[in-house]
Amino acid sequence: MQPVKDPSETPIPPLLGADEPPACEIINETGQASLLLVCDHASNRIPAALDNLGLGADALEQHIAYDIGARKLTCHLSQHLDAPAVLACYSRLVVDLNRSLEDPSVMPEVSDETVVPGNQGLSAAQRAARVRGLYTPYRKAIDGMLHGFRERGLAPAFVAIHSFTPEMAGFARPWHIGILWDKDPRIPVPLMEHLRARAEGFNIGDNEPYSGKHPADYTIDHHAEASGIPHVSIEIRQDLVDTEEGAEVWATILHEALAEILADPDLYQVWQYI
Repeated sequence: MQPVKDPSETPIPPLLGADEPPACEIINETGQASLLLVCDHASNRIPAALDNLGLGADALEQHIAYDIGARKLTCHLSQHLDAPAVLACYSRLVVDLNRSLEDPSVMPEVSDETVVPGNQGLSAAQRAARVRGLYTPYRKAIDGMLHGFRERGLAPAFVAIHSFTPEMAGFARPWHIGILWDKDPRIPVPLMEHLRARAEGFNIGDNEPYSGKHPADYTIDHHAEASGIPHVSIEIRQDLVDTEEGAEVWATILHEALAEILADPDLYQVWQYI
């Protein structure tokens, strides 16, 4: 006997249309650096089927939808370092790729006091469609790139690029750049030293304005910390990288600061920090 289908169960169509971009893209895939860049919040695009999640165009241009300038910085840095990069193609409002699936904010009903109508009361099937359409392909793309490094006998460096707002909750954030890390000091500690040595008035945040010790740093935790490869998450203030010119300036700064660190062959080892 065939199971009886509940007529109230409406099939969920594929999240992305045939003419829409894939969940993520890989740039400079054959870059020669032993380094993978990732950008979880590179885009503010919403799948057409979700009708902008009920939000106006102005809301989608704000930080709640994506990390302003992060894509530009990642692309410039990829070229400077000759490193491949995996970039998300859709907004974190649809599904936040830097959160675990158990985190309530992975599909936020409210983001920074903005109600997201299209995220209210999602069914299990609707949530699963977003995971299947966007979340899982992004994770697989990163895993695939890391697997390629391992096949070549490499334990690559892993750098996540984000950006933060100049002001939050009425507080003017003084940092130009934040270096987020938890237990592994191999990249973050010398990176902060190199940046401070430039003596150009930079305010460098050590786990500011966010902390790498917080569980809302899932991409690093899942793909890098868990596997013991050297890693860091870099946050740049948005007004410094929201133009191509600004992104190029900061890509140059980061290239100079990372060059000596990445040139050390002893960096590329698997270490588990307790």
